[in-house]
Amino acid sequence: MKKTIAFIATGSLVALATPAMAQSADSPFNGPRIGVIGGYDQTGAGSSIDDDSENNDNDQSIEGFGYGFEAGYDLDTGGAVIGIEGEYMDSTADTEFTNGDFESFGLGPVDSNRDLYIGLRAGAKVTPNTLIYAKGGYTNAKFDATTLDGENEYDTDFDTDGYRVGAGVEYAMDSGLYVKGEYRYSNYSEAEVDLPGDRPDIDQYDVDLDRHQVVASVGMRF
Repeated sequence: MKKTIAFIATGSLVALATPAMAQSADSPFNGPRIGVIGGYDQTGAGSSIDDDSENNDNDQSIEGFGYGFEAGYDLDTGGAVIGIEGEYMDSTADTEFTNGDFESFGLGPVDSNRDLYIGLRAGAKVTPNTLIYAKGGYTNAKFDATTLDGENEYDTDFDTDGYRVGAGVEYAMDSGLYVKGEYRYSNYSEAEVDLPGDRPDIDQYDVDLDRHQVVASVGMRF
């Protein structure tokens, strides 16, 4: 995780240090932007999880509607558009019984909680107002779980760390509005359990969770 954060910080400094004279002054892909996000969200067991002796592939997953907001800053250097961005999202996805099978995917009964992301993106203009891009960075997601100790019920959080990569298309309107659609994949490889009250948290341990999202965004560039 520390290496990922260092990569993001270094890349951000390089992007922001690009000389202003190298920018395309009339480009619709320059400057800060904010927007709202919504779309399909699925989280499931990764390839290293095997909890069924008769089936080596645990395909259990939860899915729902992901929603949130984004903010970013882009520079059009003439040959490429580079930028830094961050997101805050939530999701309606939670565990449920499907055809008599409980979809726990290794964490037990959970609801998706907030999903944080910070990263870089880089792309090329295929028309003056259309950008295709790739992105990557650090993501941290929480999942809420309800546990029982025989007498009491507790709300427990799984706090997971990982990386995200993705690709998308953005269209800039003359009014400053933009719309974009993208696919992104996240993998969470570390987690810690945040226990309620004064109970000590459980330190980081290895997990393998995959997240797939197909989302659309609408926003304004300033």
